[in-house]
Amino acid sequence: MIKRNCFFAYASIGLLLVLFASCRSTRLLGDDQALVTKVAIEGIDPAFQEQAAAYIPPEIRPNSPVDLFIYNFANAQNGRYRTENIRHVGEPPHLLDSALVDFSTQQISRFLTAKGYFNAAVSHQISLQKKKARITFDIEPGEPFTLRHVNTAIKDPVLERLYVQNQPEKGRIRSGMRYDADSLVAERERIYQLMRQHGYYDYLRQYVRVDVDSNLHSNQADVRLYIDNPEGQQAHTKFTIDSSFITISHSRPGLNHDQPERSILPGGLHFEDRTTRFRPEPVARYLFQQQGDTYSMDMENLTYDRLYELNSFRSVKIEYRKSDSSRLNVHYELTPRPYMGNQIEGEYTFNSGMSGFNIGNTFTHRNLFGGSEQLEVKLRYGVLFDSRLEGNLFDRVFNNDFQVGVNITVPRLILPFSVPDVSKNGLPRTIFSSNVQAFDQYRTYSNRYVSNTVSYSWFSTPYRQHQLTPLVLEYRFGQLNSDFAQQLIDEGFLLYVRSNNRAYFGLGSQYTYTVNAARLTHLADFFYFRGGLDLSGNLLGLAGEVINFRQNEDGEREIMGVPYLQYAKVETDLRLYRHFGGERQLVLRLNPGIAIPYGNNSSLLIFEKSFFGGGMNGIRAWQARTLGPGNYNRAVLDPGLRLNLRNLDQLGEIKLEGNVEYRFKVMDDIFGAKLKGATFADFGNIWRIRQNELNPGGEFEFDRFLSQVAIGAGAGLRFDLDYFVIRLDAGVKVRDPQFSGSKQWVISELFDSRDFKTEYRLTNAPDRYNFIQYNFGIGMPF
Repeated sequence: MIKRNCFFAYASIGLLLVLFASCRSTRLLGDDQALVTKVAIEGIDPAFQEQAAAYIPPEIRPNSPVDLFIYNFANAQNGRYRTENIRHVGEPPHLLDSALVDFSTQQISRFLTAKGYFNAAVSHQISLQKKKARITFDIEPGEPFTLRHVNTAIKDPVLERLYVQNQPEKGRIRSGMRYDADSLVAERERIYQLMRQHGYYDYLRQYVRVDVDSNLHSNQADVRLYIDNPEGQQAHTKFTIDSSFITISHSRPGLNHDQPERSILPGGLHFEDRTTRFRPEPVARYLFQQQGDTYSMDMENLTYDRLYELNSFRSVKIEYRKSDSSRLNVHYELTPRPYMGNQIEGEYTFNSGMSGFNIGNTFTHRNLFGGSEQLEVKLRYGVLFDSRLEGNLFDRVFNNDFQVGVNITVPRLILPFSVPDVSKNGLPRTIFSSNVQAFDQYRTYSNRYVSNTVSYSWFSTPYRQHQLTPLVLEYRFGQLNSDFAQQLIDEGFLLYVRSNNRAYFGLGSQYTYTVNAARLTHLADFFYFRGGLDLSGNLLGLAGEVINFRQNEDGEREIMGVPYLQYAKVETDLRLYRHFGGERQLVLRLNPGIAIPYGNNSSLLIFEKSFFGGGMNGIRAWQARTLGPGNYNRAVLDPGLRLNLRNLDQLGEIKLEGNVEYRFKVMDDIFGAKLKGATFADFGNIWRIRQNELNPGGEFEFDRFLSQVAIGAGAGLRFDLDYFVIRLDAGVKVRDPQFSGSKQWVISELFDSRDFKTEYRLTNAPDRYNFIQYNFGIGMPF
């Protein structure tokens, strides 16, 4: 209790220091200056509060206390602000400016007029006290004007029919609604989009005029919408596509060939490749305006999207030239990206005497066979060092993991039968993949894993993606160190030895369904979902009912001397993104999963298919593979086993993980990058489906799983360089389920942890306890 009170005392002192710093935020101002500390708008409809506030310039809105503190700290000199060599960090003070206050008053009044409050009165008041200013905008809105009659006058009868046929059930402008200038602008834009979608290439926004009569003396207005014809014409012209001309050339003329490759495809499509590297058919496949089609801006935008998604072209330009009064020739100018690219990425982690890094290199060829096929060769290497091992740095390697992957992506579905065209929603892909992994842990275990897959990816809507992998062929060979295996047998872990010291063969399928992945980089309100199903061994299980497969001593059926895997695995990722304006965003995430081994290998799920807890993209206060399962505490192991089994014994078949993260901007420019921050809380754990000799207390039970949920919290910095993000997170353990009762709330020991760590070392050596986990890497956690 005393330690917990100390924690709250320290937190209270820190809060008081922040409040004291904010109270002294005016100490550097001149006698004729005042810091804006509050801005309020009173008397306005709450629905318009946020929009009206946007018309107040940022220069007279209250500062962020943290940003102002940083600026003051960096630019204070002799009790005043610097006038030379100003350091551009944080945020300079927002000072009272009467001219900007008057300007804001006028802007808010114009905004209310645009929303139908033609008789609104806006005034302001300024309160000054001790160099602090409070600005209040007072509004008397009056009664809003509503629309009495809405009429149209469209000179072209064909356009009039098109307009009437495509009128929304509840139009943006209709009788009885409140007058809103934004609705009139939106209707004008809708008409423009409608005409350009139906062949009217020459149609301009200026053809729409709106007359508003508000002189009815009854808080009502009449609206009349006109659509004019082009000057000197009786009607608008509808255009169709004639011929198409594709030209592919480098941005540097010297790289182009003197003798380009030319060909003519059916449908009047002329192809010219000055790079001599592209085949015409794969490019023409994603031109959605063909000879004889009616011109459509939607099809033009769709062509842009698919050509860029091919990942082969850096620039795509589409121009139209009239071949006669109603026909268009389409000219496509394509500039290829570099055919080859290379990307290096990595991450670093350290905790409890263990430190390590993961580094990866991805080589890409973007046009392997001339049809925008993409080859990726990925190399990954991870190593973890243990400072408790003796010898030089290389003698202290606790484990290392080397992976090689080769992917070939073809931008279409390669199937033995025809399927409906799905390319209008997104680029379909066929992916051939092969991966090899070699994992070794110090005097413990080595694993060799090979997998080969064929996958199909397509979109049913622009935001709903499917990936079906009908063929997953994998082989895994695990081998325990002979001395370590004997030690496990002596300790009573024979099942663990028999399940891991052997080879497995897998033949299965996978399916993944994703919603709103394309929105992940957007600051908006949306819901994200990703669900995956992984099945293996079912076909072989059925075959085993009719074919007399050989069985080993454990009763497992074998193919070519190797038992086959049989399991079902389901995992989902659900997220809710909320945008609060600017670069402020809240993300709520829930990530459950379950994997069930059955049939031919029902005793234990293999290492590669098991869930683990912790890690820089999960529960960040724990290092990867050091959390759970359940209440499992490694103190039950012999000290020798604790070291060798580290990262191998904390696995599970059930996973429940959740995250809450608030993201915000700290600085606009620091060393050429935006500095962003985040605060987060993570919770969850992994569990065994049934009791396991290796993990006492690790099984899932409904009546006590809540007491087994780990909780971590922390903060992080993100250096946003536009093309990638460098991330540093610090996670603090709040609740640790390896303990029992009130001892699980380890946060109470944070500021007086010496005795706690000493006691832990006595029971869990050589493991060490660390309250804070630092993670450094590339990219966002989710």
